[in-house]
Amino acid sequence: MKPDIHPKTRLVIFEDAQTKKQFLIESSINSKETAVYEKDGKSYPVVRLEVTSETHPFYTGEQTFVAQAGQVDKFNKRLEKSKK
Repeated sequence: MKPDIHPKTRLVIFEDAQTKKQFLIESSINSKETAVYEKDGKSYPVVRLEVTSETHPFYTGEQTFVAQAGQVDKFNKRLEKSKK
């Protein structure tokens, strides 16, 4: 195997933007921002994510149909207009 072809890794905090739950994982991702990891009190680079296993409907079992709810309302309004 060739030496020095793999990226260098380090510990990085991945933080859920909604719940603020932190995951400390070894990664090669770059981040200029740092944060203190709540479990050991040390500072690490941080990457904030919109969706993690803490908030994804597949893992939580809670389905939210925000976009569809708006579409249903629009349909009902069109339906009322067509009846008039």
